[in-house]
Amino acid sequence: MLLGLFRPSKRPFTSLSEQEILAIAIAAEEDDSRIYLAYADTLRPHYPESAKVFEDMAEVEDTHRKTLIDMHRRRFGERIPLIRREHVRGFYERKPDWLRKNLSLDAMRDEAEAMEQQAYNFYVEAAKQVSDASTRQLLGDLALAEQGHEDVARMLGEKHTPEEVRHEEDAQARRQFVLTYVQPGLAGLMDGSVSTLAPIFAAAFATQQTWQTFLVGLSASVGAGISMGFTEAAHDDGKISGRGSPIKRGLACGIMTALGGLGHALPYLIPHFWTATITAAIVVFFELWAIAFIQNKYMETPFLRAAFQVVLGGSLVLGAGILIGNG
Repeated sequence: MLLGLFRPSKRPFTSLSEQEILAIAIAAEEDDSRIYLAYADTLRPHYPESAKVFEDMAEVEDTHRKTLIDMHRRRFGERIPLIRREHVRGFYERKPDWLRKNLSLDAMRDEAEAMEQQAYNFYVEAAKQVSDASTRQLLGDLALAEQGHEDVARMLGEKHTPEEVRHEEDAQARRQFVLTYVQPGLAGLMDGSVSTLAPIFAAAFATQQTWQTFLVGLSASVGAGISMGFTEAAHDDGKISGRGSPIKRGLACGIMTALGGLGHALPYLIPHFWTATITAAIVVFFELWAIAFIQNKYMETPFLRAAFQVVLGGSLVLGAGILIGNG
């Protein structure tokens, strides 16, 4: 039993036979083709031109697969061994489809480039282990083909996604990111940072107890995060508005709300009251300027106007909390 725990679960690459190398190459090309088709299916509703690029890349991978199967049939017959890249130590792996669905358009492009580079590395190393001349030539040719896929992808991109289309798709991807993550996250950050100022600083000046103030801040932040998260997720399913998944928006809003409040609640873990209060005030200053920066960067609000609105509003709430706490 103990020997089973220490027995390696994957085979070293150098132990593979030539038949197994061909079998892995066949499975890898098939998997990559399916990945590209999955990308195409994901992109087709919003980015039909980029979807065509991935469909063509999948067709190229399928052509490689058929060539490898023909080589295996000539040398080893019809039965292809069941061995895949996840069975081999050091072999590059692919994420399952459900971990790829949330990738952005740019992330898919970067992932495809990395896949081609990894495939090239595999064919280079595989060719070194093969003695049969025809098989070695095929693997070398496939290595060159994978290396040239960057040019193929560029040509396909020029065919299906000319510059103006690519800019339009990039702009649409940015808008979707803003609607799904930035907008609800910013709303949560503003609510969590500003609305919790009054109860936290009121509790601080009323009790002069840092631990009690921290508990008030913790409860206010977590409660506000849960409330804002559920509100954001429930009020719009995103189908008509195009704002994206309500779960993603709810999580973005709820988490940022809680973080906004916790930012100036955590300093009250410091036992010295004035040290904790001054630290919390400094954190508040940076929180408000961070909100103004995000508004300027993603919502295209002029920075000075965003700063004036956020800092003024936050200052009023902070002042109200201090006055109530001293009342």
